[in-house]
Amino acid sequence: VQLMESGGGSVQAGGSVRLSCEFSGIPLKLNGMRWYRQAPGKKREMVAAITTGGTSDYADFVEGRFTVSGDNARNMVYLQMNDLRPEDTATYYCAAQNQVTGSYDYWGQGTQVTVSA
Repeated sequence: VQLMESGGGSVQAGGSVRLSCEFSGIPLKLNGMRWYRQAPGKKREMVAAITTGGTSDYADFVEGRFTVSGDNARNMVYLQMNDLRPEDTATYYCAAQNQVTGSYDYWGQGTQVTVSA
């Protein structure tokens, strides 16, 4: 199982970034996928999720600004982030659920998003 994020970068507050996660070795339709983030000195936190049923879920702080989507045919998961704020600055990771354990055991290397005021 491999996951690789891309699409991070620097943006001004109010701007948008689209993150991509390319995965292999797992079928999206059978495994939940999540986006997490971790800022320096802070705990890692879940940002968004796609369930095996195709539904999505978001952390409260998203407040309708982000959209998670998946394309099983292309083995991709996306996180569209709009109206970015300086507090969204973090390293963003995608993670895949282990079908056997139910835990999110598979992780990418992360991609940095920096939002300036």
